Amino acid sequence: MSIIPTPENIAAGQERAIARAISWVENQHPDALELLEQLQGRTPVVGITGPPGAGKSSLVNALALHWSAQNLKTAIVAVDPSSPFNLGSLLGDRLRMPGLFLDSNVYIRSVSARGSLGGLCASIIEICDVLKHAQFDHIIIETVGVGQSEIEIAGIADTTVVVTVPESGDEVQTLKSGIMEIADIFVVNKSDRDGAEAFANHLKKLAHYRLGDGTWECPVVNTVAMEGTGIQALSEAIQNHQRQGISNERKNLLLADKVFRLIQRNRMKDISLDAIKQAMSKEVAQSHFNLYRFAKKFN
Repeated sequence: MSIIPTPENIAAGQERAIARAISWVENQHPDALELLEQLQGRTPVVGITGPPGAGKSSLVNALALHWSAQNLKTAIVAVDPSSPFNLGSLLGDRLRMPGLFLDSNVYIRSVSARGSLGGLCASIIEICDVLKHAQFDHIIIETVGVGQSEIEIAGIADTTVVVTVPESGDEVQTLKSGIMEIADIFVVNKSDRDGAEAFANHLKKLAHYRLGDGTWECPVVNTVAMEGTGIQALSEAIQNHQRQGISNERKNLLLADKVFRLIQRNRMKDISLDAIKQAMSKEVAQSHFNLYRFAKKFN
């Protein structure tokens, strides 16, 4: 018998209820919106982003283990590339995060980008709302890793961590990369490689250059995620940023866009694409057919 998610069993941390609720919002279940209307929570969201191969999954693995050792509960949303055939997830992050698989303090959900170009998935706000109601101490979103178009994470996350490696490129390339504009914290992962210190120093200069109003200067944290090196420093940097309570104007824009889409969906709920096709098939062959007059009939 399949479980029905409720605010009560989600808040109680029942994993089956949380999983079903996320499936509901991903697939636009008829009862999903009513469920979402009853949820609340203010768990901070950490976005982990950066180019492919930077070691994002390893970093998430190490960070979640670090928090678990402090008896803190972490929910991880790993957004994977989608199959072009069924829009399902191509990579299961449980395979890439073996240290977390049996950890009772960690919940992992792999979701498909489903063609989204922003490094996230269309239902990421709803998924985060479910997890916030489940009263985790931290929520981590690991994005696909698609490069410069991957800036939507800055709208959903309270703290955005941009992961780089020493080979990430010269100064000109770094300055050109739009992804560097969204960082609250820079991480130089695999910092045991040659050139790590020089690259970290360059990022520190870039962070100082971006300081702007002086409220927050992005720290640069050197890590070797596979060895757990620098994870304590990264955790402290995340906590320091969240204590600042810096307003995220990008989030307001993203939420406004989501509200617009919800209103749009509600107003379109009585309009069927099949009905439009059937009506059009009767008129489109006529020589006087006009697309815009036809569309007006459904207003």
